[in-house]
Amino acid sequence: MFMQMEYFKAKKILDKYGIRSIDSAYVDSFEEAVGFSAGKPIVLKVISDKELHKSKAGLVKTGLAGRESISKAYTELKKKAEHIKPYKIIAQKMAENGIEIILGGRDDPQFGKLVLIGLGGIYVEAFRDFAIRVCPISRYDAREMIAQLRSGGVISYKGKSEKMLEDMLLKVSSLLVDNQDIKELDLNPAIIRETSYDVVDIRVLV
Repeated sequence: MFMQMEYFKAKKILDKYGIRSIDSAYVDSFEEAVGFSAGKPIVLKVISDKELHKSKAGLVKTGLAGRESISKAYTELKKKAEHIKPYKIIAQKMAENGIEIILGGRDDPQFGKLVLIGLGGIYVEAFRDFAIRVCPISRYDAREMIAQLRSGGVISYKGKSEKMLEDMLLKVSSLLVDNQDIKELDLNPAIIRETSYDVVDIRVLV
């Protein structure tokens, strides 16, 4: 039976491989969430092993700005999460606008570690536009994976962010090969821009 890795332990592994994720912190009260926001918009999410699909379950509140908005969202999330204890609430900085992709991989019984990239967010299941390779991959493999996607030109901003995407794929491939206890890695979404990105959600099963 697989278990979900604690969020900040997973974040630390990403940091080790140079994969940047959005600034985050656990909050135990709406006051802590307000303090974390420092006057800027934030996101609040419920983290629980009993509910892996946070957005579908209504366990994510975005674009929260100001004490009243954050307090209301925090109270609503606590009420919704009562049936999935134990849980934690995490606050995150709002990522800049960009294109959502999914990046990750899994341990396949037949082929071993696989790495994946595709159009992310709500579009994963709708369009099923993704590419998969056996790890470890080369830069050529990474380039081919991006080219294979119907959305390849879109997520690479017509090639402007292609090298950045290749680098991300190579780092994820190395992470999966080096950490044999990781059975599934799901970075969805990662927000891609022309010259920068932020991994917004991290799910690691071990």
